[in-house]
Amino acid sequence: MTAQLPLPASMDAGAVPIGAAASLVEDEEGGRVFVHGELSYGWDAGDSVSRRFAAAKLADIKAGSVAEVAAAFGVDPGTLWRWRQDLAAAGVLGLSPEKSGPKGPSRLTDAVMSRIRSLRATGLSLRAVGAAVGVSEFSVRRTLAMETPAPEEPAAAHPGPPVTEPVQEELPVLPAPVDRSGERAWARTGLVQCAAPVFAPAARVPLAGLFLALPALERTGLLECAKEVFGALPNGFYGLETILTGAVFQALAGEPRAEGITRIDPAALGRVLGLDRAPEVKTLRRKTAALATKGKAGELLTAMAARHLNGSHDEGGDLAAVLYVDGHVRAYQGTRKIGKVHSTRLKFPVPATEETWVADAAGAPVLVVMAEPGAALTGELRRLLPRLRTIIGDDRRVLVGFDRGGWSPALFKHMAENNFDVLTWRKGTTEDIPSSLFTEVAHTDEHGQTRTWEAADTAVEVPVGTTGEVFPMRQLSRQVNTPGGGSRQIHILTTNTNMPAGEIIYRMGARWRQENYFRYARIRFALDSHDAYTSTDDDPERSVPNPAKRLAYQQVLAARTRYEKTLAETDAAMLAARTPPPGTSTILITNTMHNKITADLLTAETALEAAQAAHKGIPARVPLGEIAPGQRVLESETKLLSHAIRMAAFNTASTLAREVRTNTGYARGEDEAHTLIRQVLTGSGDIDPRIDGYLTIRLDPLPTQRATTAISELCTHLTTTETRYPGTDRILRFEIKNKETSLKN
Repeated sequence: MTAQLPLPASMDAGAVPIGAAASLVEDEEGGRVFVHGELSYGWDAGDSVSRRFAAAKLADIKAGSVAEVAAAFGVDPGTLWRWRQDLAAAGVLGLSPEKSGPKGPSRLTDAVMSRIRSLRATGLSLRAVGAAVGVSEFSVRRTLAMETPAPEEPAAAHPGPPVTEPVQEELPVLPAPVDRSGERAWARTGLVQCAAPVFAPAARVPLAGLFLALPALERTGLLECAKEVFGALPNGFYGLETILTGAVFQALAGEPRAEGITRIDPAALGRVLGLDRAPEVKTLRRKTAALATKGKAGELLTAMAARHLNGSHDEGGDLAAVLYVDGHVRAYQGTRKIGKVHSTRLKFPVPATEETWVADAAGAPVLVVMAEPGAALTGELRRLLPRLRTIIGDDRRVLVGFDRGGWSPALFKHMAENNFDVLTWRKGTTEDIPSSLFTEVAHTDEHGQTRTWEAADTAVEVPVGTTGEVFPMRQLSRQVNTPGGGSRQIHILTTNTNMPAGEIIYRMGARWRQENYFRYARIRFALDSHDAYTSTDDDPERSVPNPAKRLAYQQVLAARTRYEKTLAETDAAMLAARTPPPGTSTILITNTMHNKITADLLTAETALEAAQAAHKGIPARVPLGEIAPGQRVLESETKLLSHAIRMAAFNTASTLAREVRTNTGYARGEDEAHTLIRQVLTGSGDIDPRIDGYLTIRLDPLPTQRATTAISELCTHLTTTETRYPGTDRILRFEIKNKETSLKN
């Protein structure tokens, strides 16, 4: 028996598919919906009621999933859900478009807004102010966030978000995620570039506090710079913005590694990402590998650094930025043959990879590059200068601070010639500065705290090489106490002659902020984790120090020690032989006696000369392949991408903590801001997309009233930024639930 062939989904080749059975065609004449090739719905251009009716009925008859129907008609599932509710409640008339926002005149007249500001100035809470004037708490927040218009300007010159009373309908508690199976099927065939975020109304959503990170994340430039550098990922369900945003959310939730996604509820993180579930470990690794193969991780970090430092200086000033540079040893615990590096933290050489980090004046990470194997900080600084100049973008001077590992007067001269000011500790012994030159200097930091020191401001000349050339520098000296009750002088060298002495000392001490980041990131953001397990062969022709040279030098030192000891013993023996016994005035020393006394000295001298000759004959550097054949180097692109994501996560958390200190009345903000941010980012809340163009995040109250008040003030401040959720046109609005809302949802 012959079987009838399945009918086509559409008779038009340009139709938009809806599931496996329907398709949509829209042009300047109107729209048409085909179900299994049969024309089922149609409407003329401008007939929005019939168009909404067709969309609602397609969802009712399950011609496709809600997400597929909404995507085809260019709306989000929340809008389609509302159309279906209006159709069921009032019929076709319920689908007629109405003006958004309040249906009656606004209660926020000029007199009411003036009274709100007056009552708030007396110290009343937002809820009490709203109850006193008869408006909602949201209306009070909006009024306080609005600037008071000048008398000569019309009120229309200050547009704001639509004034809407909070929706009284209860949100469903943790409903099933929006069905995205159709899009996943299309993505498997490569026909979908990426799945757009879609949000459905939901209450008590875990991890809803992560939405608070989006305004600060936008300032890091991670998403924007990634799109400029990489373009897009290969077609698939998870796009570039989703992968990067999810990775930052994952780090802020306390699981920075790809494997950490297994310890986070995928549905909970998926709701925050606007998807049905978060990507799995294999997906994260595959997407990251796709980015790493492009070899542009360094470009991404450079673009982010330029965005980070943009506007970090005073306009018109001579100093563009204050940067700190330091090396970091990332130990390796695997089985591959990796070169050893001395770790100052572990106090012994370990298989490791060296990285060079750049931080801003506050210690926040700006840039990281993989150091050349076996390179010293002096060489890395010289190699880094052109890149820093590209990031700064002009010829103004940059103050670069580093520790004694970068000591090199030749490097100092090179940096000064390229408009980079040096800030470092003096290395080696030097004469103390007379106590009469010490005076009191002070500096007031960005938080208003004033510090004072006793310091001497002098000028010195440091030798450059062995040719007698010297390089003039400015020296700041301090007297510090030592264990045991003594004291010593420490000296700071710089080429900046304009900065006050107190600020120079403060900037040198602030270099420890970079060390604090290393410690914090090692604990919170898996700084030293292995994010890729691949490695490549090291260059066998690379010149490396010859370990035999070092061993031969140890032999020279041992031979010299034996020679000096034997010489002292020989001199003592000769002195005794030349001293006559008591009661005699003459003594006879024969050649035999002399040779016997000096025999050991001659042997020690011969051994020393042989050791010196052997040491001189050994080359100082040899090809790597001669001393360590088969040595490997770890893959770096994936690690640099991970660093970029975690740097963005750290800077995001730091920005939020700074906002808590500066834009809220939290009394212990200086000590507990970071702890408070970590607490609220992992908190729960409601997701409300029912107002077109906006995504309202209503967070659950925190355990204490003072913390809840601080986060409420932070939400008000973040709402004024009008940040859009990545990949959508929805503006984020943040609220904290009041008592009534908390009881309802």
